[in-house]
Amino acid sequence: MNFHRFEHINQSCKNLDVTRQFYQTLFPQWYVRAEGEEDGWKWMHFGERQFYLSLNQYLDSSTVSPSMGHVDHIGFVIENSEAMKALLDENGIDYSIYISPETKCRIYVDDPDGTQVELVEYNESYELK
Repeated sequence: MNFHRFEHINQSCKNLDVTRQFYQTLFPQWYVRAEGEEDGWKWMHFGERQFYLSLNQYLDSSTVSPSMGHVDHIGFVIENSEAMKALLDENGIDYSIYISPETKCRIYVDDPDGTQVELVEYNESYELK
């Protein structure tokens, strides 16, 4: 098998800076790995050493994203759902909660571009956490 690791998600943004700030709020340790501007769009790789979001914004607002697919949601494993809920409350970010047998908590929020983000804390007994 040639798979090494999951590296990034590419996402078109209405406002790259607003989207970056949203994810910076959720994950304060993330940083801008690289960024630039070319051919009518700005881009940024925002994340950490092993994973990042590739955020893209077309400078001409009339330009439609060439993406043909739709991401239903992006899932992130978190360590402490109570601390995450407190952070979301503190920043006025709406969320919903879902509980399933293998998780302590699943928190769902929408980013500024309408992509749903799932923040999941697994039960300690769950083998694949």
